[in-house]
Amino acid sequence: MFTSKLRSSAFRRRGFTLVEILIVVIILGILAAIVIPQFSNASQLSRANSLRGQLQILRSQIQFYKVQHNDILPNLITSQWAQMQGTTNVGGTLDNTATGIFGPYVNKVPVNELNSLSTIAAAPGANVGWVYNAATGQITATNQTPTQIFNETTGVVQ
Repeated sequence: MFTSKLRSSAFRRRGFTLVEILIVVIILGILAAIVIPQFSNASQLSRANSLRGQLQILRSQIQFYKVQHNDILPNLITSQWAQMQGTTNVGGTLDNTATGIFGPYVNKVPVNELNSLSTIAAAPGANVGWVYNAATGQITATNQTPTQIFNETTGVVQ
């Protein structure tokens, strides 16, 4: 009789009580509330760092173009990346013959990660991915809001 009583009490105590399960669920909920915003910030930071790197590469390729073309900057607003993707002659004209000795400077059209656009304009606006100053060669990225420019120093769109 004594052994059957021990077995039955041990058998009943093997599972978790409702209170124990609720405590575990509450603790997991608190941990999730702390961790999930961290992942959101990490993805935004990653996107900003990637865009910074892309802008550095584009700027260096624009300067490389300028050096090879007698200090003439590419006219990206009218060519929409054609001068950077194709081969050009010294004058900057697209030239697929043997005289086209410079380029390509980019393998594919760069896409702005903030708004998924690749178009270039002189000023921010609707459907503009990049803003290019043809006089200085400065290129910046825009955001989904047409009037906002990406600030590389802070990683924030202004």
